[in-house]
Amino acid sequence: MKNVYLYGASGHGKVVAEILEKNGVGISGVFDDNPAVTRLLDYPVLGAFAPDRFPAAAQMVVTVGNNRIRRRIAQQVSAPFATAIHPAANLSVRSSIGAGTVVMAGVSVNSGTVIGQHAILNTNCAVDHDCELGDFVHISPNAALAGNVKVGEGTHIGIGACVIQGIIIGRWATIGAGTVVITDVPDYAVIVGNPGRIIKYRKDQEV
Repeated sequence: MKNVYLYGASGHGKVVAEILEKNGVGISGVFDDNPAVTRLLDYPVLGAFAPDRFPAAAQMVVTVGNNRIRRRIAQQVSAPFATAIHPAANLSVRSSIGAGTVVMAGVSVNSGTVIGQHAILNTNCAVDHDCELGDFVHISPNAALAGNVKVGEGTHIGIGACVIQGIIIGRWATIGAGTVVITDVPDYAVIVGNPGRIIKYRKDQEV
């Protein structure tokens, strides 16, 4: 049984903790930068991360939903990262999942798909064959990606969004809830609607 630490005492952290529990993985503690938070479910919050409080043999999952913050923490913390995959997820044996990625209940990932590091595949989302998802991507609940879709680093696809086959979505884009994506999406674009249309570009393009 591996011992895993979480970084982030949030609602997302609760979900990840329960995924690890279902897999029989021991949770040794939780790090969080907010001194007012002392527990996450049944686990102690140890305060801000410090290397001397993290055993060399342990692993970590960054349990922060915000893609940019998750990226910053993952880059700052020198630790081996674990994946957290719910036993009720359906993953093709011919797909691959990067370190630190979380896959929640009801997720479907089909053959030939490659998921990067520290991604979130949220409840009941579907990622079809031969898709490529970059690091720090978040696919929200009930979103659906058809085959051969490429999603760049840090992009967030909102709840219930749909992406038709063969689409390329750039880095750090935001796809609004319920959006239907039928054309390629450039880096940093924010798109909404059916069909999806660009309403602005994020100002914080440097990440």
